Amino acid sequence: MMTDPIADMLTRMRNALNAGHDRVEFPASKLKANVCKVLKDEGYIKSFKIIAKDKADIRIKLLFKEDAIVGLERYSKPGLRQYRGYREMPKVLSGLGINVVSTSQGVMSSKEAKNKKVGGEVLCSVW
Repeated sequence: MMTDPIADMLTRMRNALNAGHDRVEFPASKLKANVCKVLKDEGYIKSFKIIAKDKADIRIKLLFKEDAIVGLERYSKPGLRQYRGYREMPKVLSGLGINVVSTSQGVMSSKEAKNKKVGGEVLCSVW
């Protein structure tokens, strides 16, 4: 039984990047699809697609220009949830990276959350 599916998704992406793969697959969920949408909108991945076989999977095509993704880190964990207001959003590498935030208005980047003035659970950091 998996207790943290977001951490599993990030670990699979990190392992694929380190191994030099151009794509990675993992089990699908709405939250994971929304995180992938934010990563695509911010230019960290090339594309993603939900594939329905016997069970649904998400396939991500990774971007390899100048190491688009250098690091991925889970911020909020199931044992210790991290909620932040829009004024207290943590910076990633002095603004060079993004945080993915789950808000009442959906999953978005920390930059978008600051612009909309909404806070929420900080899911992960990408740089």
